[in-house]
Amino acid sequence: MNARKFIKSFRYAMQGIATATKEQNLRFHLLSAIIVIIVGLLTDLSRTEWVIITLVIALVIGAELFNTAIERVVDLASPQIHPLAKQAKDIAAGAVLVFAGASVIIGLLIFLPKWFSF
Repeated sequence: MNARKFIKSFRYAMQGIATATKEQNLRFHLLSAIIVIIVGLLTDLSRTEWVIITLVIALVIGAELFNTAIERVVDLASPQIHPLAKQAKDIAAGAVLVFAGASVIIGLLIFLPKWFSF
């Protein structure tokens, strides 16, 4: 394994994340993650709950990064408006919505019982 190439790959990945942070939706997810982390620190979460929260945050942000990459590739491959290009972009955005929706449900299942006794 070439250590220099390995280190460069991390630099490229960080450049990709930095580029994607220009996207409004990714910034929204990052802000939401920061809020959840702060609320989590103020709430007595167990180690298992932190693992779940961390995994959910990573999945949503990862899905948004994939969505952004798919949108860029589709725009490159199909600069003109095309129904299949639109479908590909809409499907990728839908995947992010599914992850985000599930993360809200998971967050409610973790936080609500700690805040309110049912």
